[in-house]
Amino acid sequence: MNIPNSITFSRLLGLPFILYGLHHPTEQMRWISLAIFLVAASTDWLDGYLARKLNQITELGKFLDPLVDKLLVLGPLLALIEMGEVPAWGVFLILGREIAIAGWRVNPNLTTAISGANFWGKLKTVSQIIAIALLIAPLSEIWIIPSLVAFWLSVALTLISGGIYFWPQLVASISSSTEKSISN
Repeated sequence: MNIPNSITFSRLLGLPFILYGLHHPTEQMRWISLAIFLVAASTDWLDGYLARKLNQITELGKFLDPLVDKLLVLGPLLALIEMGEVPAWGVFLILGREIAIAGWRVNPNLTTAISGANFWGKLKTVSQIIAIALLIAPLSEIWIIPSLVAFWLSVALTLISGGIYFWPQLVASISSSTEKSISN
């Protein structure tokens, strides 16, 4: 396992500590959970940078990085549902988008090249990190509405980025299927 993949894997190791802190929601545990979450989230940039810089991009890294990212986002969101801080249907929309794109990417019948994260995908990730950080942090009641606005903005950006990702892939797939039907 190379350095970038090790960093990616370490991000996953922070998740149990975040979840433990959220299941024991004292003010101190929430601050600790927030710190671990932010450190883990920041390693997402670091592992990608090192993989490119050290020319250590691997198939394992291409698979592991987005999987760990999804777990790092969905784990705290599920805990926040349990704590009654976010509605389940908002998290369901995020989960549905992530599963749909993951399934699309592993579909062996695709004839189009699968693209990586674009601007909208990166914006989605940043908005999710900000929203989760605000929701984890034990802030005063003044922050409840801004935290929920950040959450719903991240849901909207998640759906927008999913649509922007799917549309060209879907059009190319339909076009390819139509061409195969015509040629047969």
